[in-house]
Amino acid sequence: MDIRTYETADFEGVKALWAEAFPEDPPWNRAERAIPEKLGFQPGLLFVAVDDGGVIGSVMAGYDGHRGWLYSVAVGREARRGGVGTALVRHAETALLALGCAKVNLQVRATNGAVVGFYERLGYAVEERVSLGKRL
Repeated sequence: MDIRTYETADFEGVKALWAEAFPEDPPWNRAERAIPEKLGFQPGLLFVAVDDGGVIGSVMAGYDGHRGWLYSVAVGREARRGGVGTALVRHAETALLALGCAKVNLQVRATNGAVVGFYERLGYAVEERVSLGKRL
């Protein structure tokens, strides 16, 4: 497995991965919209894990100068529990740290206890916050 910065040729692989990992995501989170938006801002913070030429994982990171964020951490069903997710998160953390980022945030659906446990094993903690959002 290799982790590297996303390339245009990775699109179909990431699209299929996200459809598998996030089947109920709203249209604005789907690859067709999210990837072009990411490529327009901090494109160097979109990473893929590849094995035998195929995309098996992804992570998108962002940094606003104050906090870092992780988005779309996904691992293909066949590659899960093999360290791919951990390697992707650590890769993104290293990239954010290199930019001066001191704290990383992420959001997980409250109903997804298994994923919360994954992040807790990586040192993340549930913080007492209320997440608010507004579509523009």
